Order: sequence, then C-alpha cells, then structure tokens
Amino acid sequence: MTRTGSPLNRCNIWKMMKQLSVAAGIDPSKVFPYNMRHLFARSFYNIKKNIARLADVLGHSNIETTRIYVKSSGEEHRKLLDSMKMVIKSDYIIKKVLNRKYFVKSTT
Repeated sequence: MTRTGSPLNRCNIWKMMKQLSVAAGIDPSKVFPYNMRHLFARSFYNIKKNIARLADVLGHSNIETTRIYVKSSGEEHRKLLDSMKMVIKSDYIIKKVLNRKYFVKSTT
C-alpha cells in the first residue's frame, strides 16, 4: 500500500525502483519492473526446477512463454559442461600432443 492507503500499482513500483536504483548507484535507465519479474522467475526455477509450476505462478497459460525466463546462456552451458568434466578443451589436447616425445618420423 502507498502512504495514502492506495494499493500499489505498476506506476508506484516503477517509481520506487527508479528511486532505489539511484540510491544504489545504478543507472535508472537500466531498471524496470520487468527486471524484478525476470529475476524472480530465474531464481524460482533455479531452486525448484519446475517450469510448469513457474508458469502457474507467473500466470502463463502457455509454458512456451515461461521458457523465455529460464533459457540458459552459452556461458551458463559452458560452466555446466566444465563442472561435469565431459568436454576436453582444445588447448588441453594441443598441449598434450605437442608435449609428446614420440613423433613418427618420415622415412622418405
């Protein structure tokens, strides 16, 4: 509720977020209520791992709409694969090959 007792609406939240961003030293032109919704959705999904429940919480009738919030970036994929140690980096392979002491010499 606002100071006057009115319910919060989109404009009130927008204004408060802009004021908080200035106080935090963040460029207000980069802060939108949508950012908070997106952060909530990603945090919820990271904890619960349940996209159907997230769709319900966000009020989406189509789960494809919810997928926008939980898409992973290439960087996130790389970190996951690195943590699983399933992919050998090419520079590692090159170093291994170059450090071998046995190369087949040509006989011609």
